[in-house]
Amino acid sequence: MSLVIDGLQYANWSEKIFRQLRAGNVDAVHVTITYHETFRETVLNISQWNRWFELYPDLIFQGFTASDVELAQQTGRTAIFFGSQNPSCMEDDIGLIEVLHRLGMRFMQLTYNNQSLLATGCYESQDTGLTRMGREVVAEMNRVGMVVDMSHSSERSTLEAIEHSSRPIAITHANPSDWHPARRNKSDTVLKALAETNGMLGFSVYPHHLKDGGQCSLQSFCDMVARAADLYGPQSLGIGTDLCQDQPDSVVEWMRSGRWTKNIDFGEGSASAPGFPDMPEWFGDNRDFNNIAIGLKNAGLSQTNVDGIMGGNWLQFFASSFEQNQTQLSKAAE
Repeated sequence: MSLVIDGLQYANWSEKIFRQLRAGNVDAVHVTITYHETFRETVLNISQWNRWFELYPDLIFQGFTASDVELAQQTGRTAIFFGSQNPSCMEDDIGLIEVLHRLGMRFMQLTYNNQSLLATGCYESQDTGLTRMGREVVAEMNRVGMVVDMSHSSERSTLEAIEHSSRPIAITHANPSDWHPARRNKSDTVLKALAETNGMLGFSVYPHHLKDGGQCSLQSFCDMVARAADLYGPQSLGIGTDLCQDQPDSVVEWMRSGRWTKNIDFGEGSASAPGFPDMPEWFGDNRDFNNIAIGLKNAGLSQTNVDGIMGGNWLQFFASSFEQNQTQLSKAAE
């Protein structure tokens, strides 16, 4: 059976969703465990995940390495890989990156829409690229085996992260901006640079990232993926649904506004109040991944390329991304 790996979800986790993961044969998921939380608050979120791992060991377990994806498939479970959509969890202490990696964090975004200590977000009017600290943090993430994620970052910052990183980076959940010009979607320039450096793009099914929003058809989505495969090569493409299943609308305010503003940041695609948009009818939860696989095949992709996009490409990326950089460790010991 082909692998299914989702490059990003932020669901309101529950036994129901864990069972849907299994019903959809999802082998691994990168889950957002923190947005604007501090280090201590992030540790509390990890504690909650530890409790879920304890309660549902027949459904889920924590993933640390690529081999855990294969273990998940062999044992009929889903491997959960931790990630952050904001660098708030490391505060202003570069030493916490290794601590977080040892706790299981395998992805960290350098920004979430706004300017951070590390880089510029996609909502800022001035794009100044990576900061001095950002360059240091990228190098440290490369060393310990934590993926640099630029999903919510600006153009220059993303290109500089690709250039500065000694390992391939990821854009875990976004789509080409020439298909749908959302601020969060990525330009041809970025996607070419990403592919040329063996980075990964996870295609998002979140309605604000889709052409025609929640009314986007499966054919339109899969044709977009097929075109990207022609332009950038299929080996750097995967799925990163950005599924926010069962989250209350109040969570959108936390995602977008955090503690940085007293006002409500309505965000892209929101008319008058924040809230989660309706999902497309062909992807409502984790049981619907097969719809995407069928749609990709119907869009003209070979079975080999479909298998890669549905999970095989993420697995190869995990294998080269999650381990400590032994070359740097050897140099440090000399």
